Amino acid sequence: MEKLKLVSHHLCPYVQRAAIALSEKGVPFDREWIDLADRPEWFKSASPLGKVPLLMISDDQVSEPTALFESAVIVEFLEDTEPNPLHPSDPVERARHRAWIEFASSVLNGIGRLYNAPSNDVLDVETEKLRGMFTRLENDLEARSGSSELTYFAGDRFSLVDAAFGPVFRYLDTFEKDADLHLLNDSHKRVLPWRNALAARPSVKDAIDERYPDRLRQFLVQKGTAISTRIE
Repeated sequence: MEKLKLVSHHLCPYVQRAAIALSEKGVPFDREWIDLADRPEWFKSASPLGKVPLLMISDDQVSEPTALFESAVIVEFLEDTEPNPLHPSDPVERARHRAWIEFASSVLNGIGRLYNAPSNDVLDVETEKLRGMFTRLENDLEARSGSSELTYFAGDRFSLVDAAFGPVFRYLDTFEKDADLHLLNDSHKRVLPWRNALAARPSVKDAIDERYPDRLRQFLVQKGTAISTRIE
């Protein structure tokens, strides 16, 4: 019988994406937390890119576990091998969902540029870029839903797009609380309730440990960038 272990780092949003997908599918798995600043030797061998997540697949019939790397590969593997699909069955819709998952990754890249901004001027530029991305997302949700309310990206059905955006929205909690930095406003009439629905979802809440907010705050302070001064 196969056993799954998700190799994780406490702050990695892509680890969260994989953990959410595993939980939503009801797949039992273990987690091993590692320090990316002090990578163990076995991890260096198993992860060609030196990144998390890794999904380690152990089989009683095989001496060495198989290591899958990259969150996109991991969640697609789970779609191929486990019940409770999180992608739409229609090929066009499935492709569209994959495109929005890539969009979520681009938002995460923008968040990285934001917290690495060396000055307030650059921080302001990156903030406006991210607001524009959330407005683009808002426009898509509005075009598809009309006057209807969307609980999740695809309506009432949780999908891998939701698994990708749960970690995105989690950053906003710390930005708002600790840095008084707001990327969403009242114009995001569909993004805001979607964010709230994801925050309440057990799989999204359980993708991190209880120390995550403090860890993220400490990480941002230690960056020594423009956002650090807002938190201190």
